[in-house]
Amino acid sequence: MHARLRGIFPPIPTSFDSSGDIDTHAITANVTRWMSTRLSGVLALGSNGEASLLDESESDYVLAAARQAVPSSKLLIAGTGRESTRATIDASRRAADLGADAVLVRPPAYYKNQMTNAALIDHFKRVADASPVPVLLYNLPATGVVLTLPVVAALAKHPNVAGMKETSPELERLGQFAAIRPEFAVLSGWAPVIYPAIGLGAAGGILAVANVLPDRCVDLYEHARAGRHDQALALQRAITPLAQMVSSIHGIAGLKVALTHLGFSVGPCRGPLQALPETVRTTITRAVDALKN
Repeated sequence: MHARLRGIFPPIPTSFDSSGDIDTHAITANVTRWMSTRLSGVLALGSNGEASLLDESESDYVLAAARQAVPSSKLLIAGTGRESTRATIDASRRAADLGADAVLVRPPAYYKNQMTNAALIDHFKRVADASPVPVLLYNLPATGVVLTLPVVAALAKHPNVAGMKETSPELERLGQFAAIRPEFAVLSGWAPVIYPAIGLGAAGGILAVANVLPDRCVDLYEHARAGRHDQALALQRAITPLAQMVSSIHGIAGLKVALTHLGFSVGPCRGPLQALPETVRTTITRAVDALKN
């Protein structure tokens, strides 16, 4: 699995139709388009997939629709983190049944004050024991629960924990995770630092902006891996402003504006997420055009 957990993966948005239901045909069509590029696969049901706003049957529809378009040579990663260990195990088993190659599991965060190192290690070990496919840890400090080096080092010993996604600009922490063992694949989830992250040992990235600029993101990854530092740095500087617009600044709404502008069918965000003002939408589409051209 580690050898395949390399390169760039987009955390795909979930497509909704005009009535607010899952648009499975649009999801399959979008993934088909992404898979015609040099991306290594896709992450479905991640944070950018509005996973927390979907019910369990909707989550299954998304995975089934994505699986239709991901060839066997590429990876379908499924977000299966839930608040309880039991629900996370159930979601991971269902994802495997639907064809996911690996599952990405965020830490439970509702009872964040009780998420001690011991509680987190127990949770992830039980999930890894039960999951039919490899588990990726998902470090998402924005939730208020941070996977620390002792927790990750303990979990990396588990034979079914293949790696992790580090979604923060903390390069020191990412470098420590990447040094745990060669077979433990660390993927950066923070596009503005993907170039230095690769230099510190990251195996690649799960980047929102890769939905919009897949080949540019793969170019950056390949330049960095090959030591073409001038080219990698130039691409990092070019991509970062748009990457921030479609993630940390405007979030999923910004990502959907950019993708709609490029002809993808993604629909609106699901409430309580809100649409963006027209002025912001114009700023995003102009940034997309500048990089596309």
